[in-house]
Amino acid sequence: MPEGVKAQRVYLSLSDQITGGVLRDGETLPGEQKLAESFGVSRVTVRRALDALAQGGLIERRAGSGTKVRARNASGQPAAMDFNTLMPQLVEMGEKTTARLLSFSYGRAPDFVASAMRLGGESKVQIATRVRLTGHVPFSHLTTYVPAQIAQNYSENDLATKPLFKLLERSGVQIEEAHQSVSATLAGPDVAEALEVDVGSALLSLRRVVRDIDGNGVEYLSGLYRPDMFRLEMPLTRVGQGAARHWEPTIGQSEGEG
Repeated sequence: MPEGVKAQRVYLSLSDQITGGVLRDGETLPGEQKLAESFGVSRVTVRRALDALAQGGLIERRAGSGTKVRARNASGQPAAMDFNTLMPQLVEMGEKTTARLLSFSYGRAPDFVASAMRLGGESKVQIATRVRLTGHVPFSHLTTYVPAQIAQNYSENDLATKPLFKLLERSGVQIEEAHQSVSATLAGPDVAEALEVDVGSALLSLRRVVRDIDGNGVEYLSGLYRPDMFRLEMPLTRVGQGAARHWEPTIGQSEGEG
């Protein structure tokens, strides 16, 4: 992030337009003076924002040819996920991507994890943090909490090379259901470094609790995703009559990847 509130505002606005596809790969940005006028700031402020965007790999600045949105390679294309079928899609993604294990330990479950998984106050869990990559590009930062009595059935190396769902099933866990929520957050220093984004970059935040057939919590996931590499889609259907007509999710149907 550039220094200064105004430069940060320009940076975040342009960054959102680039990652959201409003400014397309290879598109030339307006000149510094025009950007300064549109944002109501000085050219120095615009220059600081553009320098930060260039350092983050979002734009290319070349003398004589202007400033262009940097094209992403094929491995950097965003994955599109249908919100209604997100679970199986994430499992499939885990089988088609690679993971880098950042940390692995056992310890007492944090209070928010123990509460969500309905564990006892002194319950011990395995805590693992991984980064998933497509090609050589990191797209997600995942921290998982699994009860120690389940996690002891697989090794640190297993976790670095196999999707967690597969390891849970191999351990005899019969998964019944899951509840997940999606929100947004900003990248802290450690996560920003792991995902190769700027500190303060916007990230998708996914929290998931998985339960077995007896209702026991078997996994708590805290996942952070780069919005330029991952997006959620939800097909909607218009239902009802008259004044009660409204939108509802189209369960079980997907528009496919965009």
